[in-house]
Amino acid sequence: MARFTRIEVALKVKETGIVPVFYHADAEIGKNILKACYDGGARVFEFTNRGDFAHEVFAELVKYSAQELPEMILGVGSVVDAGTASLYIQNGTNFIVAPVLNPEVAKVCNRRKISWMPGCGSVSEISYAEELGAEVVKIFPASQVGGPEFIKAVKGPMPWSNIMPTGGVLPTKENLSQWISAGAYCVGLGSQLFVKNENGEYDYEKITETVANSIQIIKELRLSV
Repeated sequence: MARFTRIEVALKVKETGIVPVFYHADAEIGKNILKACYDGGARVFEFTNRGDFAHEVFAELVKYSAQELPEMILGVGSVVDAGTASLYIQNGTNFIVAPVLNPEVAKVCNRRKISWMPGCGSVSEISYAEELGAEVVKIFPASQVGGPEFIKAVKGPMPWSNIMPTGGVLPTKENLSQWISAGAYCVGLGSQLFVKNENGEYDYEKITETVANSIQIIKELRLSV
């Protein structure tokens, strides 16, 4: 069962400003990445459902997080159908993120009061997602959908919409300022966040630094918007 309510999830993603998005088949690497992000101040983390037995890796991360990183809200992404959503809910996910809008996934999540963030690519999809109970909607792939200007345009007639761009977001002040000034609720950060060293291994210290820097940039940007 989820340790955090869907309202807690929605509030925390806004407060933190970023949602690290990551997948790896090795649970130990996943734990190290979680810890690095946690040390950097991240309190929400999306593990993507990308490989065989991903749910088994996720289950290990949920147990590790609950014991070692008590404030971390761990959720799952890349969920496209109701069956997969149910599987991850049974494994303790606190939220579900999808690249698509599937009303059957909404039903499963709403029944168990799990936060659901569907992927949308149009104003109509965003409105339908909100009708289905989504507190936060994801635009994906954010750059291809229309970038910051798309969010700004949507917020005109629909200022209540909470939009999380994912795909093409960079952990730099220049890029983050474009999304935040356009009205993004928070941002999803993927591969650009998880830097590696010269040996091709994840640089956990650098990841912690980049996470902390990204969170601080967003806090400062919000004060000036």
